[in-house]
This record gives sequence, structure tokens and C-alpha cells, in this order.
Amino acid sequence: MKLRNTILLAIFLVLGSFSSAFAETTLNSGDTAWMIVSTALVMMMTPAGLALFYGGMSRYKNLLNTTAMTFMSYCIASILWVIVGYTLSFGPDKGGIIGGLDYMFMNGITVSSLSGTIPTYVFALFQMTFAGITVALVLGAIVDRMKFSSWLMFTLLWVILVYSPVAHWVWGGGWMAKMGALDFAGGNVVHINAGVAGLVLTMMLGKRIGFGKETMFPSSIALTALGAALLWFGWFGFNAGSQLAADGLAGSAFMVTNTSAAMGAISWMLTEWFITKRPTLLGIASGVVAGLVSITPAAGFVDLKASLVIGAVAGILGFLCVSKLKHRLGYDDSLDAFGVHGMCGMWGAMATGIFANPAVNANGTGLLYGNPKQLVIQIVSILATAAFSAIGTWAVILITRVVTGGIRVERDSEIEGLDNSTHGERAFEIQI
Repeated sequence: MKLRNTILLAIFLVLGSFSSAFAETTLNSGDTAWMIVSTALVMMMTPAGLALFYGGMSRYKNLLNTTAMTFMSYCIASILWVIVGYTLSFGPDKGGIIGGLDYMFMNGITVSSLSGTIPTYVFALFQMTFAGITVALVLGAIVDRMKFSSWLMFTLLWVILVYSPVAHWVWGGGWMAKMGALDFAGGNVVHINAGVAGLVLTMMLGKRIGFGKETMFPSSIALTALGAALLWFGWFGFNAGSQLAADGLAGSAFMVTNTSAAMGAISWMLTEWFITKRPTLLGIASGVVAGLVSITPAAGFVDLKASLVIGAVAGILGFLCVSKLKHRLGYDDSLDAFGVHGMCGMWGAMATGIFANPAVNANGTGLLYGNPKQLVIQIVSILATAAFSAIGTWAVILITRVVTGGIRVERDSEIEGLDNSTHGERAFEIQI
């Protein structure tokens, strides 16, 4: 009897192991459906959410130019990604630095190819939307004064030379992944990368005419608020979708994302209200984005309590960077790409090393749960990303400057406004 039970148990374990292995290599329709939706959500974030968010903050004479540059960021990234970006990011690892060229033009990938439980085509498109929004985020630092042709060339070079290597380091099996750096949905890859690039670009481009001497009113705070709402909505695909499955961890990422965003808005509003005596809608919308940025690297590793802290700190930090740090250091980050995305992204990456809870995700244990080494790893990843992004962006700008004959618009065009001088259009036709 004991022998028979032992044999049955052995058969059961073998079949169970076989079933698990089989499940891991079989398409899951629920996961696939969720990832297609997540991809669509993240796609919407760039030509809709970010275009409105940035467009509303730009001056009325540059609203269309800002929107056009946002659109083209996504379009160029879409083409580059399927040609070479995907393989550089997720191709076979080459020394922990970059992916091989095996998948150029999606070579070797078919309708039957899987990445986990979803089609590789869906995975590749999901990752493409991240490349598109990352380079578009850089735009916020330099609206009102960069040549349209220069922006197109910058986008092309930056996606290949800066974004793809960092994506490989973190998500494609590169050295940061091997080191154990935690970045669930893009703290390093997206926000620190874009924020630092924006800072370098704005410093090399120079300040806007009249910066610090005249008030530069946003064209429409209402559009900015609508853009922030669309970003918030799309961010659920951004963060919860990064689990690549429709499961409990995706649900947890969904919850902490919403919580941090709401807490960021409240925290920014209260800080601004206390210091300036006015709770502005622009501040509330910016606080939402600050909270979203900060929770992004941590979304799949932290619990609800941590998300409240992460969002609260993000709102305060974002406001201080935008209202105090920028003016004290004197750089002209037009729409605060560095202040919100760069700085809050750094906070989020550090917070991941502090609050990562193994009860949420066994792959991450932070300082508060007995692993101080994780915080050290996170700091190393932040410094490395910032340094590479700064140097890489500097090199890309130098190349762009040569190819396009300078990167800044003529003085008269800047004064007139880029909507008319570059595109021959106006955002609004109002007749009285």
C-alpha cells in the first residue's frame, strides 16, 4: 500500500511539474487581452495625454508646435522600435550592455512566438509605447525654442543611443538586472532617463527669450488638467500592465498607482496652499503626475501604506523642485521635465529600495524588511542612469547640431511663436 501511494505521488508530482512547465509556454488569452488593453492605454498617454498636458502648459503661440513634436516623438519611436529598438533592448545580451541584432525588423518572431504567456508581438508593442513616451517627456524641458527638424533628429538618435541601452540594462537582462536593481515600470528607464536628458538639453539649448523677466502664461490650464487625467487613466496600463499578466500583482500595482497619484495631488496642493496661499489647478494636476512618476518603479513591489508615503513625498518634492530649485539654479526647464520626472523618478527608485515588501513580490526586499543592500543597489542604478543619460544626450545633441545646422530657432521665429513660423497654423481661431 505504501509503495503504491509513493508511486501515485511521484506520478502526480511529475504531471504537476509538466503541467506547470506547459502552462508557462502556452498562450493565456486572459493575459493577452489585458496586455493588448494595457498597450492601448499607454499608447494613448503620448499623443493624447502628454500632448494635452504639455500643450496646455506651453504658451498659446507654441501649443500646436508642442503637440506636433509630441505626436512625432511617438511616430518616430514606433518605426524605430520595430526596426532596431526592440532588438537592441531585448535581443540576446551582449556583455550586459546591449542586445544583439537578431530581431532587427522583428526577424525570427512569428504569430506563434511567445514572451511568457503573451504573444511576443504584443510584448514588443507594449515596450514600444514606453520608448515613445520616454523621448516625448524630454520635450517638456525645451518647448518654445527648439527647431522642429532638430527635434526629429534628436528623437531618432536618442531612442537608439540612449533609451535602448538603458532599457536593456534594466529589463533586457543587462547589468542592472543582474545586479538586482528593481524597476517595475520605468523609474530608471523612463523618468530618470528622460528627466536628466531634458536638463542637459535645456542647458545646451539656452534659456527662452524673456525667461525670468516676463511672465509666461500657460495657453490653457484646462487642457493641462484634462491631459493629466488622461495620463492618470493610461498609467494603469503603464504600471499594472508591466506585470505582463492579469493576476493579483497587477491588481496590487493598479491600486498603489491610483493611491500614490491621489496622494501626490493632495500633497502638492497643500504644500502650495501653505507657501503661496493659493491652491492652483496646475499644481493639483502636476501633483497627480508627480505621484504617478514616483510610484512607477515601485508599483509591483510595495504595499498600500508605502504608496501613501511615496505619493505624499512626491507632491512636496515636485513642488519644491519646480518652485524653488529651478529658480535658484537658474536653468530654464520650460515645463519641468527634470523637476517632476527626473527628481520624482529618483525618489521613486530610492523608495523602492526602502519599501519593497517581499509579501507583495518575493523578487524585492527593501531596507525596511531587512535588506539595506537593496537601497545601495538602487542608488547605484540611479547614478549610473543619470550619468549615462547625461553623456549620451550630450553626444546626441552634438550630432544633431551638426546635421540640422544648429538646434535653436531664429530669434524672430521664437518671438512670433512656432505655431505660425514653423507650421503656418494657429491653435485657436476666435472671432469677436
